Order: sequence, then structure tokens, then C-alpha cells
Amino acid sequence: MGRTIPSYRIASQMEIRKWKPFRKLLDKQDRKKFDEMLSIPRFYNVAGTMACSLLLIHQF
Repeated sequence: MGRTIPSYRIASQMEIRKWKPFRKLLDKQDRKKFDEMLSIPRFYNVAGTMACSLLLIHQF
């Protein structure tokens, strides 16, 4: 029996892959900051595994 949603860690990696075209358009300095920003969710992988609904990025 499969999962209904991917694990938080896998879903966060999928989200990072979605942003790859945007990342390529940034200059070197901004790309470094962008990578730092996208690395922050790794600190929350353990807590995210217990989330009932998968919401990776809040959009306003």
C-alpha cells in the first residue's frame, strides 16, 4: 500500500527542483542567498514528518 502524499523530506526536495529554473536566472550572489534560504526547511524535516497536511511554502 502506497502513501497518499510523499514524505516531508521528499516533498521539500521536489519543491526545490520546481524552483531550479528561477535559481538559474539569478546572479551568483543572489543564487547563494537563495540556496541558503531553501536550505532552512531541512532543519524542520523531523517536525514536518508529523504534519497532517503537506504545506511546504506559504504564499501570500
